[in-house]
Amino acid sequence: MRVPNGRRARILSALAVTMVLPLAGGQAATAVASPVHAAPVQAAPLRAQADAGATVSAVDWITDRRVAVWVNSPSMGVPIQVQLLLARDWNKNPQATFPSVWMLDGMRATDTENGWTAETDAESWFADKNVNVVLPVGGQSSFYSDWAEQNNGRNYKWETFLTKELPPILERDWRSNQTRAVAGLSMGGTAAMTLSARNPGFFRFAGSFSGILSTTTLGMPQAIGYAMQDAGGFDAGAMWGVPSSELWAQHDPYVLAEKLKGMSLYVSSGSGTAGPYDQQSDIPGISTNYAGMGLEILSRLTSQTFATKLNKLGIPASINYRPSGTHSWQYWQFELRQAWPQIATALGVEVDKPACSVGGNIGGTASANGWLGDCLTSEYDVAGGRAQDFRFGRIFSSDGGTHVVAGAIGGAYAANGGPAGALGMPLSGELGTPDGRGRYNSFRNGMVYWTPQTGAHAVRGAILDEWARQGYEGGPLGYPLRDEVQTPNKPGAVQGFEIGAMYFSPDTGTHAVMGKIMEKYGQLGWENGALGFAKTNEVPVRDGGRFTEFQGGNIYWSPATGAWSILNGQIFDAWKSVGYENGRLGYVTSDQFDIPGGVQQNFQNGFVTVRDGVVQIVP
Repeated sequence: MRVPNGRRARILSALAVTMVLPLAGGQAATAVASPVHAAPVQAAPLRAQADAGATVSAVDWITDRRVAVWVNSPSMGVPIQVQLLLARDWNKNPQATFPSVWMLDGMRATDTENGWTAETDAESWFADKNVNVVLPVGGQSSFYSDWAEQNNGRNYKWETFLTKELPPILERDWRSNQTRAVAGLSMGGTAAMTLSARNPGFFRFAGSFSGILSTTTLGMPQAIGYAMQDAGGFDAGAMWGVPSSELWAQHDPYVLAEKLKGMSLYVSSGSGTAGPYDQQSDIPGISTNYAGMGLEILSRLTSQTFATKLNKLGIPASINYRPSGTHSWQYWQFELRQAWPQIATALGVEVDKPACSVGGNIGGTASANGWLGDCLTSEYDVAGGRAQDFRFGRIFSSDGGTHVVAGAIGGAYAANGGPAGALGMPLSGELGTPDGRGRYNSFRNGMVYWTPQTGAHAVRGAILDEWARQGYEGGPLGYPLRDEVQTPNKPGAVQGFEIGAMYFSPDTGTHAVMGKIMEKYGQLGWENGALGFAKTNEVPVRDGGRFTEFQGGNIYWSPATGAWSILNGQIFDAWKSVGYENGRLGYVTSDQFDIPGGVQQNFQNGFVTVRDGVVQIVP
């Protein structure tokens, strides 16, 4: 990335304290201060603690094999998003469990998506690997550690979350076993080694791509502190205290190196000079990525120091010093590929996908949809037919035909149980909607619709029947905005759409509630309030008005008066007796409210009161 000249100077100044002349052979060394000796670190149990207390607040199937899970973290006090790339055989072998590869982000991690999917092709590349990939989202400048103090609005307890709170959820809900690997870039590379050393037995493999692997050597705490200020305004003192504190040593891969015995280790870094993925500056060998140049030099120096320590301890590791390259994603994508055979061996999975072939009905559909990529599995049985997985989607074959289901629609299909779920087997491939805005697939028992604005959602059953009668997405409700859910306290279901919601109950059938009437309905407690479920769709009345009838009354809206409820009972009967909105009182202008000795409701041209059972219409 480009940085202003002033900032560039400060970065290089912060790095200068660690740089010395190159040694023979082109390698470099660092001036290493005597490190602070770490106090003993209590090892985490090999089995995840079942009582960690974390719960899942939401799940979003992005595709049929990429899922976002929001985990309520007791230690951090907020929901943490973790995205998963599910193993190659996830669909084919629904009873299998899988090893996992945890991919950690860099210092500028965002709260929306892990950098490995945002900046590299990791999603498609991992598609043929038989591992679950765990992608924590967030943690900018955190080093994935438990901080000493809250800072910058964050209560970072990442080590507790990752090693104690998250694993039970992965094992219980996402068919992950306890065979794990961890790798990361930059800050994530540091954390990969630190978490592994502090939690012996938790990971079998640890990989650092351009990590800072000696955090307490001369000048390093200051350089890390500057980088954390630059990446989000975080205070390194809130993380581990003053540089001389034991907490710094307890999170230094160099100090903790002995605790990595028995692990499969991979360390790589570039040299800082311009490489094949860099844009050259006017100075030969110097990239325009000035910050990335300096950070990679830091990584190279500390990685060499760390590797020297491993060698002295007799701990084998794969050490890779690249002849060029700066601190940037293209190089880390390359390193992931280089490290994969070692990761696979450590986890006990095959390096390459097994051979598969494509034929029959599925073969013909695959040939017509070349964008699906190569096959990942052989054909296998599913409820109602056969299926085969490809790099970018799945093909299903049944008596309803042979059809592709992929992308976000594939995610919604998986969220609804796939072929064995409520939707059943597909009856069409992905088709465009008449308005050109969305896409959909038809299934035996429903449909899935997608737009960029609304995402992908299934519509089925009585709600689909009524939505179709009203004109599908071309009708008054527009596209589905939510999945169908059961109403919490009464028998029924509701599904949100762009312009309102569709409600179903056994007693009232299926009806739309929309716009300002929907807004008023919500204020009154939805179906749990006095109105209950809708009994009609919106009905047009005079002067552009509308009303919807409910079990317990009506909601009326007009441009002049807004939306108000009128409950079944004496006031409603009195209004009816003088002609509803067409009579002398006109439209409702308030909800019913209490008065001394009774209740009152206001209208455009008067009001109705009920006191001691006596009704009065004024005027």
